[in-house]
Amino acid sequence: MVKQRTLKRVVKASGIGLHSGQKVLINFVPHHVDGGIIFRRIDLNPPVEIPANALLIQEAFMCSNLVREDIKVGTIEHVMSAIAGLGIDNLIIEVSASEVPIMDGSAGPFIYLLMQGELAEQDAPKKFIRILKPVEALIEDKRAIFTPHSGFQLNFTIDFDHPAFAKEYQSVSIDFSTETFVYEVSEARTFGFMKDLDYLKANNLALGASLENAIGVDDIGVVNEEGLRFADEFVRHKILDAVGDLYLLGHQVIAKFDGYKSGHALNNQLLRNVQNDPSSYEIVTFNNDNDCPISYVSVI
Repeated sequence: MVKQRTLKRVVKASGIGLHSGQKVLINFVPHHVDGGIIFRRIDLNPPVEIPANALLIQEAFMCSNLVREDIKVGTIEHVMSAIAGLGIDNLIIEVSASEVPIMDGSAGPFIYLLMQGELAEQDAPKKFIRILKPVEALIEDKRAIFTPHSGFQLNFTIDFDHPAFAKEYQSVSIDFSTETFVYEVSEARTFGFMKDLDYLKANNLALGASLENAIGVDDIGVVNEEGLRFADEFVRHKILDAVGDLYLLGHQVIAKFDGYKSGHALNNQLLRNVQNDPSSYEIVTFNNDNDCPISYVSVI
């Protein structure tokens, strides 16, 4: 049986909030079977819990933000991506502020932290959402589409007319597994344009942004001295974001995902379109590991 997963023990860390610029404590706490992924604001009295649910995404400008009764937890996509990548079903993420720390701008540090807690299988079948027919979300020329597939394949294309974005490196296709996610996706960092930074900071955004947690792009190219981690790091990061955004459906998706210039808002609209059409999906489990079309074998 493909089983649900949580952690064996609590893991604690801290980092800087991308938008607040303030120190944020983050704790990963094991959770019970069928408990799902829960964010807990421990800076509030009493603490407030917000489920990682697509319907609670109310703000999706630059990042995915969960909002429940005016209480927010923002910038959740990178940690959600790491959780999905390791196949974790049940977990409580405690944070001491209204956003998750940005770490180095990728999912890599979260992968490391979660592995410190050790994965623990639970005595219950892991649930998957299998897409049964095409579902799409469209905004102008941007699109996000699910189609039936015997696994989880992600195809993504960005379209930037800029010297830093070589045309041959603006598309990528990944067959999702823990191994491919960890080695081919998780280290890809978020990116931003230096010309936008003053505007963002004037609006109390990106106050914690730096070349330590993002790829900076100016009029000529990449500003970071170390350059890119992958030739196609920009589009790989979009895959990373999509993995995190799509896990807000509540379970791992079995489908092909095609994204063209898609972002957090459009990814979320795609999930809402799925939830609004119960005939578009089914919940499945696998009694035999060999029957599962997605591999969660970790080689870390």
